Amino acid sequence: MTKPHAKSDAALTGTEGTLADGGEASVRQCAVTRERLGKEALVRFVLSPDGVVTPDVAEKLPGRGVWIKADRLVLEDAVKKKAFARAFKTSVTVPEGLPDTVEALLVQRFVGLLGLAKKGGDIVLGFDQVRDALQKRAPGLMLEAADGAEDGRSKLYFLAKALYSGVETAGALTSAELGMAFGRERVVHGLVRKGPFAKALKAAYARLAGFRERPELDWFSDQDR
Repeated sequence: MTKPHAKSDAALTGTEGTLADGGEASVRQCAVTRERLGKEALVRFVLSPDGVVTPDVAEKLPGRGVWIKADRLVLEDAVKKKAFARAFKTSVTVPEGLPDTVEALLVQRFVGLLGLAKKGGDIVLGFDQVRDALQKRAPGLMLEAADGAEDGRSKLYFLAKALYSGVETAGALTSAELGMAFGRERVVHGLVRKGPFAKALKAAYARLAGFRERPELDWFSDQDR
């Protein structure tokens, strides 16, 4: 990999920058691993006015950003090796339990997107409703609660696999966490129809998977790792 220039290629050094033509760069370099990755594979951090490292999972907070790969071990390494102070080039305060905070925010973001998808009519909930929806069209993303029963999720997944190829499942959220998105106590089975929301949810889930186990990898051996 070509080493980025310290001044002209800030977008590839773990801090923000722009492309040569003035457009926003879509690739950043992790301040720890030095990998060049799309922003969807990274988490942005900014400094609060009092110098506290603050995660910006929605990428909307003002100020200079530092990017870290969406991976719990990498973030723990960033804290241990004082990568934030180097990247921000100033003294910083790193809150206790930062990886756990990021995980919680990523769950919150995923749940928020689910709620928006529901309002848009792009989500089907419940075993019977998901089964019926699968008979009509390929799913964009299957939702299964981490604490749901094996029998139900297996029936839906293998029905989907019998009808379509490339079926993807998100199984890292509990039934209570899924329920929060829809104002219910629990949700066990869901289906996101193909479209922009499914694409956004897949990207959000990929980030979350760096901080939380993906049980679907054990449930269904043919899931992408």
